[in-house]
Amino acid sequence: MITHPALAHRRHGFFTRQGGVSEGGFASLNCSDRSDDLPMRVSENRGLAAGALGYRPEALMAVHQVHGTAVAVLDAPWSTRPVADALVTARPGLLLGIVTADCAPVLFAGSGGEDGVIGAAHAGWRGALAGVLEATLDAMRALGARDIVAVVGPCIAQASYEVGADLRDAVLARDPADGAFFTGGQAEHWHFDLPGYCLARLAAAGAAGHATGDDTLGDPARFFSHRRRTLGREGPIGHQLSAIGL
Repeated sequence: MITHPALAHRRHGFFTRQGGVSEGGFASLNCSDRSDDLPMRVSENRGLAAGALGYRPEALMAVHQVHGTAVAVLDAPWSTRPVADALVTARPGLLLGIVTADCAPVLFAGSGGEDGVIGAAHAGWRGALAGVLEATLDAMRALGARDIVAVVGPCIAQASYEVGADLRDAVLARDPADGAFFTGGQAEHWHFDLPGYCLARLAAAGAAGHATGDDTLGDPARFFSHRRRTLGREGPIGHQLSAIGL
């Protein structure tokens, strides 16, 4: 589990793929219950992660991620997951979780209210471009959050993230200055700086942004990676969990 000093005042963790009970391509801490892994193993893995942060398994709340910008606001535990790519709460005792395997997991913490406000967001390039990070900040501020800190966790790094003209064109259509997040260009292929782009969007929205600096594709021993699976023509893989609680 990776932690960041900017979130030291909150229980949080960017979990790796290590320390679970799953096998094969899901080895070992696969926390995605939308995978083809055995449900009982995923449930045990999620319980192990929650326990590592001092929570019971049922405290871990998650959403049905779709690469969008919807933010779910929790004022009580839910039994049915909403469709969203971020979740926020000011209620103590809840653990907010996001699963990723190259997209950026972003954990948020702010002061305000009795106990503070926390958030978690799933930011692939589509979600980051569309504004999921700003939407998360807006939802936290609506709950009274101030002085928000955000940490971008393990995700695909620029050196590993080769993209085509369609992705670059979509990013530049919002702001031509964001061409600074691309390098290369040979044969209409670039390398996109997803964590750097997320940090810039967070800063522009008034949050103090940080990053763990871990590359999911480049570290197969610690992280699942969809891009690595695609390049290597591998079978099904798992997802790592990132979580934060009050």
